[in-house]
Amino acid sequence: MEPVVRPVLDAPALVVEASGRRAQRTLVVADLHLGLGASPDRPGGPPGGSASFLAGQLLRLLRDQRADALLIAGDVKHPIVGTPPALRPILFDFFAAILSEGFASEVVLGNHDVGLVRYLPREVVVHPATGLARDGVGVFHGHRWPSNAVLRSPVVVSGHLHPGFRLAPTAEDPSGKRPCWVRVEVTPPPPPKGRRRRKHADLTSREVIVIPPFNPLAGIESLNRKRPARGRSFLFGRFLSRGVARAYLLDGTDLGVLAMPAVPDRRTAAAARPRSGR
Repeated sequence: MEPVVRPVLDAPALVVEASGRRAQRTLVVADLHLGLGASPDRPGGPPGGSASFLAGQLLRLLRDQRADALLIAGDVKHPIVGTPPALRPILFDFFAAILSEGFASEVVLGNHDVGLVRYLPREVVVHPATGLARDGVGVFHGHRWPSNAVLRSPVVVSGHLHPGFRLAPTAEDPSGKRPCWVRVEVTPPPPPKGRRRRKHADLTSREVIVIPPFNPLAGIESLNRKRPARGRSFLFGRFLSRGVARAYLLDGTDLGVLAMPAVPDRRTAAAARPRSGR
């Protein structure tokens, strides 16, 4: 039996429930960006996105979903280069709060997580940016190619894209931007031609799921208005365009099919480039 993978209603979080004897429930989130908006007097960030606030939200979800473990799919911290001294104890205390309640904690490294590991409690299990494949679910952050084991998992989960949808603005939400899920029903790849060995396996998953950012202060990409900014277009072009992609609000509202650009063929693109004269 395949594992059960379901979004948590009204929250940017997934529950993965493995089948079989272990039957472990794992809460999966992405893009915490601890330290976002930090200042000297508030090194953990503004109240609405602080480490203590997010830890409290996660503990509530872990209890409500009767989860056994927390898995963060990248970008635990916000500073990309280095970890400011004031943020280091905040990172440690964040995970200590989760662990002290009896929840196992794991991290798949994201592009913002350079230098993170040394400031985590030793009980936190850290996986490389190539991702983690377990019980039929592959998890990676989304900024680089995952492992072949992730690519061959029936369900692939990522973060990094900060997916959102721009709706009509309201008094309560003048920007009109709303975080959303993206779920892709993957089209099976064509059979390989010849015997050429490839470094990476084909994506053979039946579904790709992109998680909205857990930090409510993190920016989001309006997928119905424009192509994601450079740095996030890799996930957009190489994974979301591999099938039919649909967007969903956190409350489950189906926003419809997203128009995904085709993955460019490198040989065609190279042939189309103008050649400089000699």
